[in-house]
Amino acid sequence: MGWLCGAALLATVASTATAGETGCWKDDAISPVANPLFFESPLIQSEVRPLYIYHNIPSEFIGGFAQVFAVQARWAINDRLAIIATKDGYVQIRSKVPSLNNDGWADIAAGVKYALIDDVENQFIVTPGVKFEFPWGEKDALQGNGDGEVNLFVSAMKGWDKLHLTGSLGARLPLDTDEETASLHYSLQLDYAVCKYFIPFVTMNGFTVLTEGDGPAFGGIEGYDLINFGASDAGGVSTIALGAGFRSKVHKNVDVGFAFEQCVTTPKGLFDNRFTFDAVVHF
Repeated sequence: MGWLCGAALLATVASTATAGETGCWKDDAISPVANPLFFESPLIQSEVRPLYIYHNIPSEFIGGFAQVFAVQARWAINDRLAIIATKDGYVQIRSKVPSLNNDGWADIAAGVKYALIDDVENQFIVTPGVKFEFPWGEKDALQGNGDGEVNLFVSAMKGWDKLHLTGSLGARLPLDTDEETASLHYSLQLDYAVCKYFIPFVTMNGFTVLTEGDGPAFGGIEGYDLINFGASDAGGVSTIALGAGFRSKVHKNVDVGFAFEQCVTTPKGLFDNRFTFDAVVHF
């Protein structure tokens, strides 16, 4: 009888250990760093994410740079549903065009996402969501135009222990198609958890303009993610950036991240290259 009880105890411990291992694949997973406005993680987490973006503008366009200081927030109502606030903050633009050298508040975007598939055994999660961008920003910072836009998206992640592939696909649909253009956005990230302090990744982020507005014509140039010019000649034009970076889990509840992106398509428009820094505080 003793050996039978012992065997049962060992089986219980082994079963518990296996369940714990299969349930922890997300512990090594990371949220995207690059393209923070539209590359939404499929993970359902409660967090606050301050971030800083330094964005170089091509000299053949208006030159100079833009900076963004912002804070994102996500609240997991349960293990499937989260409320997300992904766009806000302060924008600073400095270019060779004096009239564009302005500062101001960005538009506000918020919404929800829901983990439709959360397959722990196969390390796979699929999360669709919807956001609305309110045109409450300042026009001096090239914000506040139009009547707002709806962003429909779906994000997914597949894990192979310490290796993860994350992707997102979505559509930006303005309510006023004269003031703003509609576009597709798409992103991929491949990361590998070398250790908790060093999780490198490579990434690709792109936008393709679907409809043209009644705004300015810049030779097929649109504003990428932060700005929507409502360009009248950008239909069908794609902007794609490739990048790399890393995350570091400096504490069980705190991650820091860095990404560098370089535009690889023409016309470059507003996007030459970009540095993104963030910190994610989980709660």
